[in-house]
Amino acid sequence: METKENSKLNIAIIHPDLGIGGAERLIVDAAVELTAHGHNVHVFTSHHDRTRCFEETLSGGFNVTVYGSFLPRHIFYRLHAVCAYLRCLYVAFCLLFMWPTFDVVLADQVSIVIPLLKLKKSSKVVFYCHFPDLLLAQHTTLLRRIYRKPIDFMEEITTGMADLIFVNSKFTASAFANTFKRLHARGVRPSVLYPAVNIDQFNRTQPALKLNFLSINRFERKKGIELAISGLSMLRTLEGDNLQSDKINSVSLTIAGGYDKRLRENVEYLDELKQLAEREGVSDKINFVTSCSTSERNELLYECLCVLYTPKDEHFGIVPLEAMAAGKPVIACNSGGPVETVKNGETGFLCEPNPKAFALAMARFIDDPKMAERMGGEAREHVTNSFSTRIFGQHLNQSLMDITRVMGNKRE
Repeated sequence: METKENSKLNIAIIHPDLGIGGAERLIVDAAVELTAHGHNVHVFTSHHDRTRCFEETLSGGFNVTVYGSFLPRHIFYRLHAVCAYLRCLYVAFCLLFMWPTFDVVLADQVSIVIPLLKLKKSSKVVFYCHFPDLLLAQHTTLLRRIYRKPIDFMEEITTGMADLIFVNSKFTASAFANTFKRLHARGVRPSVLYPAVNIDQFNRTQPALKLNFLSINRFERKKGIELAISGLSMLRTLEGDNLQSDKINSVSLTIAGGYDKRLRENVEYLDELKQLAEREGVSDKINFVTSCSTSERNELLYECLCVLYTPKDEHFGIVPLEAMAAGKPVIACNSGGPVETVKNGETGFLCEPNPKAFALAMARFIDDPKMAERMGGEAREHVTNSFSTRIFGQHLNQSLMDITRVMGNKRE
């Protein structure tokens, strides 16, 4: 009997909304790497805007099919979770009844599709848990708690039905165990598969010509971008503490990130950040860039002195990897995923999530730009050895080969 190791796998990937973000970056990397390993890969999603997407979804060697784009994302800015479930279920139904059997179906973010996908006994279902949705959702009012109760229950039950579960960090693995206590009691242990970065896309490294700091994040409140603005403002209080006023006056900040005018939070939060910059008196030192392309983002990375990564308790965070791959050190909060990716004092600094701590770390690079250059070189080497897409692809490919081999053995 021919083994799966000697044949191509037919792999389907289901993702809710193939836009621009860390979760989408991982899915695209998975599709690209699995294709490079010789497998047939097909991505299914409920939304794919060809003018606002990663370039690889247009020319990455795999197909992208959209089902259910007509379904709403929310109902009067409410019921986001229910709408996301309905959209993903519609995609799963289309895959189930309109396509032949796949060897592996990889789903992420929305676990409700797993029992539906399991109806095809010959397919193995893999679920990538970026972070338990139960912890991301608000449970602030009695009505919301009632609304979320069945959703949270279904998330745990359906996640446990996957043949293989991945999480993106040890931090998320810990949150998984503490959140899904029934699964933990049953001995369900997810495997850590770190997201990765394509080193080759950063084909040059160069020292910064200006004292410019860069923040890259989606314009969402949970990203804590105001910390970068307040940190910049607080630099003025450090004047005289080894910092000359002319250096402080030459410092600037670029805030770039994913921005979707369809999303109310994106629109409101960008306005809030601009108002904060005005109040802090640093609006003339900040440049806001919305929805830049990959090439534009890379240019921003090349030109900056250092990258500020502001989310607190971020479950992973792809931006620090991209920054280090471009040869730039990172200043990040000392919690969550960055603790596993940024080497404190070697490839950047891990700080308490407050403006003063960030300002003090920024001041060290302002006072000694050569240190930023040295750390950037170590950062690129660190990412190359531990977080490249090549390593990510090898681990993912081996895991999928292993579970399909088990499936083949059972058939025999």
